[in-house]
Amino acid sequence: MSAPLDLLVLGNAIVDVIARTDDAFLSAQGLAKGAMQLIDEPRAEDLFQAMGPATIVSGGSGANTAVGAALLGARTGFVGKVREDDVGGLFAHDLKATGVRFDVPPAKEGPATARCFVLVTPDGERTMNTYLGACQGLSPADVDEATTASARVVYLEGYLWDPPAAKDAFRKAVKIAHGAGNAVALTLSDAFCVGRYRDEFLALIRDGSVDILFANIGELKSLYETEDAEEAIKALRDERDARGRHLLGLVTRSEQGSIVVKGGEVRSVEASPVREVVDTTGAGDLFAAGFLAGQARGLDYVTCAKLGSLAAAEVIQHIGARPQSDLVALARERGLL
Repeated sequence: MSAPLDLLVLGNAIVDVIARTDDAFLSAQGLAKGAMQLIDEPRAEDLFQAMGPATIVSGGSGANTAVGAALLGARTGFVGKVREDDVGGLFAHDLKATGVRFDVPPAKEGPATARCFVLVTPDGERTMNTYLGACQGLSPADVDEATTASARVVYLEGYLWDPPAAKDAFRKAVKIAHGAGNAVALTLSDAFCVGRYRDEFLALIRDGSVDILFANIGELKSLYETEDAEEAIKALRDERDARGRHLLGLVTRSEQGSIVVKGGEVRSVEASPVREVVDTTGAGDLFAAGFLAGQARGLDYVTCAKLGSLAAAEVIQHIGARPQSDLVALARERGLL
């Protein structure tokens, strides 16, 4: 049997195609700035041709979290689906090279490996257009029972809720994790994603499927259908599942830092300093990575949130959602490890 994991992530296996652009290009292409929208393969090809020079790296929200946690010393695995093609091979190689366990066999046929076209404007905001491709083939058969039961936390990427079969994979993972006495985390991923699945996400929280919730303040306001940030935080604070248990909630607020909500209490945590915001892609993913890696080390919630802020601050100061600095060394410099 393989060694136990601190974190097992279920997410969309996607290769990111990242390019700098401006608001005029977004307008010309009919894109909603700062949002993620799903596209088909012909639209993916058209957009790729229209984009400027691009950086191509393995990505996907959940995979970014898995990599970030691994780089902070957590024993991490990933469950996602790629096609047996060149892009799928690139994704698998990059993931394994960072120390993330990735054992899901590639699809032999069907749609190509997924790609996300990330357009970054001068203010660092990213607009994403995703061709899910082979991602949609993730199924319960890809969720290994022994591996899932070994993970202290099973983490679900909210975007994964789009492909129907992936919902069944997640439900299987929840059942296994809770049966083994372990925790389940959900990231809301995107306000538009919340808009599509608000009732289902709330049901997962309230039926006890989710123990830990990650969201940015925009996603949280969308979840509770309010424009008032304090009202949204209060709703999260008061949230209880069917057994009366409080949720552990982590809410990011960009330069305002983050909020830890637990047991009816709310704690504010300052943001890490940033010299220049270059690309906000992956900020929330790396916050979750830092928090969960800290939790695996037995750190308190506030220190975990500070570690998450540190990881998020590192990734937004360069293009791409994968850290380029030694996160452990940075954390030690700040006295977090």
